[in-house]
Amino acid sequence: GGAHCLKYGVTTNNILGVTLVMMDGTIIEIGGEAMDAPGYDLLGLVCGSEGQLGIMTEATIRILRSAEGARPVLFGFETSEQAGEAVAAIIGAGIVPVAMEFMDKPAIEICEAFAHAGYPMDVDALLIIEVEGSDAEMDATLKLIVEIAKRHGVKTVKESKSAMETAAIWKGRKSAFGATGRIADYICMDGTIPTGQLPFVLRRIDEIVKGYGLRVANVFHAGDGNLHPLILYNCNDPIEAQKAEDAGNDILKLCVEVGGCLTGEHGVGIEKRDLMHHQFNDADLHQQMRIRATFDAGWLMNPAKVFPLEGHI
Repeated sequence: GGAHCLKYGVTTNNILGVTLVMMDGTIIEIGGEAMDAPGYDLLGLVCGSEGQLGIMTEATIRILRSAEGARPVLFGFETSEQAGEAVAAIIGAGIVPVAMEFMDKPAIEICEAFAHAGYPMDVDALLIIEVEGSDAEMDATLKLIVEIAKRHGVKTVKESKSAMETAAIWKGRKSAFGATGRIADYICMDGTIPTGQLPFVLRRIDEIVKGYGLRVANVFHAGDGNLHPLILYNCNDPIEAQKAEDAGNDILKLCVEVGGCLTGEHGVGIEKRDLMHHQFNDADLHQQMRIRATFDAGWLMNPAKVFPLEGHI
């Protein structure tokens, strides 16, 4: 995952092959030096399997040439709903920037105080949209994006004019989690939704968290709908900690209900294990566990992760 996977894909799109050590010690090679090896997509199966199927000791990855140039632009909106509508419209128009990141008002204030990135402070939502290519390509793409943003009430458009400004813009975004940790404890959620659902989901996240008497800072990969709400709470208060966990579960359930899924890049692990029933029915989970048991019949590799504890095969 990450900011630039909007254009270049996530891990599974950039792995060509792996060396896998299986439970019985057998070493196998999956994939190769080219995309889309023939036969069953075992590479797609083991990539993201969270250590359930074997231990990967080597990986062959795809390496691409750097683009001729890259240019981030800040788009400020008066509401998160307007920013979400702009994202959906940009993607719906067939425009795929190299990155499209979202921050709401709390996240803007937190990151600006830490990084002094030059973010506009008079807006409630911010998009960092980066395009790349030749100067002519970037100009043409940005012209289309600006036209769409204007139709959705953009208040501020600020284009990076130097390498220093570009570095500052990305420093603010990439420091978001650490900067938030300076002011409060937080739980970082990771769900994914269709981009067309962004306006509705952003509104509901705010309602859900406020319903628990807590605060939220939203900073996430808007272009592919990969949400990262940061639920702020006091980890020394057991009641607040439980409220934060419950709010996070409600947000993940919301993601599934609007046609998304429980995770975009962080995985399931233990945290989302018991929510798997919310996304998959019993038949789905049974089939997934059958495959897992084929690789590790004793369920010894990275146990008690991903699948609900009841019903193990």
